[in-house]
Amino acid sequence: MMQFTETYCPSPLHKIPPLPNLPVSKNQMYRARPWPGFPTPKSLGNFGDANCMEQLLVHCANAIESNDATLAQQILWVLNNIAPPDGDSNQRLTCGFLRALIARAAKSGNCKLFTAMANVHANDLSMNNHKFSIIELASFVDLTPWHRFGFTAANAAVALEGYSVVHIVDLSLTHCMQIPTLIDSIATRLEGPPLVKLTVAGAMEDFPPMLDLSYEELGSKLVNFARSRNVVMEFRVIPSSSSNGFSSLIEQLRMQQLIRVENGEALVINCHMMLHYIPEETLSSGVPNTSSPIESTSLRTMFLKALRGLDPTIVVLVDEDADFTSNNLVNRLRSAYNYLWIPYDTVDTFLPRGSKQRQWYEADLCWKIENVISHEGPQRVERLEPKSKWVQRMRNASFRGVAFSEEAITEVKNMLDEHAAGWGLKKEDEDLVLTWKGHNVVFATAWIPA
Repeated sequence: MMQFTETYCPSPLHKIPPLPNLPVSKNQMYRARPWPGFPTPKSLGNFGDANCMEQLLVHCANAIESNDATLAQQILWVLNNIAPPDGDSNQRLTCGFLRALIARAAKSGNCKLFTAMANVHANDLSMNNHKFSIIELASFVDLTPWHRFGFTAANAAVALEGYSVVHIVDLSLTHCMQIPTLIDSIATRLEGPPLVKLTVAGAMEDFPPMLDLSYEELGSKLVNFARSRNVVMEFRVIPSSSSNGFSSLIEQLRMQQLIRVENGEALVINCHMMLHYIPEETLSSGVPNTSSPIESTSLRTMFLKALRGLDPTIVVLVDEDADFTSNNLVNRLRSAYNYLWIPYDTVDTFLPRGSKQRQWYEADLCWKIENVISHEGPQRVERLEPKSKWVQRMRNASFRGVAFSEEAITEVKNMLDEHAAGWGLKKEDEDLVLTWKGHNVVFATAWIPA
């Protein structure tokens, strides 16, 4: 983390360096919201364009990284006045990055004004700590296809025929919210429902969205729901952490492998937006005596190879199609800004301003932005990788991709019909990709041992 060389932050008197090739909107003028120590100009001019705001964020990130506290402070002041938290989608997106940059700048502790600003914005982000009830979370994840897309595609892939026992290992960001719809689909099998064994990694980290009850209580509710559908379910939670590649979960599954093979169980590994929390190559796994430091210290590579060693029947991998892994702050900022405009854009289509759900939704996004921008090292856990990288990882781990059935594609399309017109679906080889206005959002892939 950078250390500012200044011990105080004087009000900047010089102008921001010119921003080249920025589109100008004649109609966008903003009333300045003063910060302590700054004069209030009559107008900030035409800084409201999304491209301009991105450029300002880049200039600010560069100023922070080069320890130019005065310039960073000046640009943050401009951003504060053109990106209100209650503005349009681009302004709210920029406000999230503004807060993240303030938090990054404040970490040095050398500038009292940055620290004060960070404290003010920290109060605004209190919604990050909200713990959902089951009903709230189920409603929350159903708001958009962001999660439902993966649920629908995965359920079609894992509703296996011909097995009397199906063991599902659920690595999910949404606390098993996919399982009730999976139970419904399994319950209608012509040969009768199988015995369902559900194993959940009780993650030790608190990533939003958070749940207000324990996994034991959640498991009891799921078992009762399955019983109401005439499906017998066994539930087990294994405390495990993404920070070490879910090592305790893998070990428990390995110990049961012989019994599973003898009983002819199907082993389904469902990975829903959780694997990107496993550290990638930029972090050391502490493996000694390695000849190839990059490959051998990648916990993601080690995790996938361990999965392959379990000989699963099928692995479904669903995640967001973006790249947040760069060690360069500006590159990471650009990548995140040009991906996270999508959820801010979509929220205007289904949630009114001021609603609690909208506050929760955007607090979740702000948590992600702050983690990507203001944290480094093990604290930076939002390390998304694009579909192409995960596909290569799976192939390197000796998995082979399988195509989703036409029935699965039809189900996804029917689900998308329930949402705003901007959502779309496209096929890329064997994979399915959710799109918003033509831009890739979330991918779903299915794999079997090669």
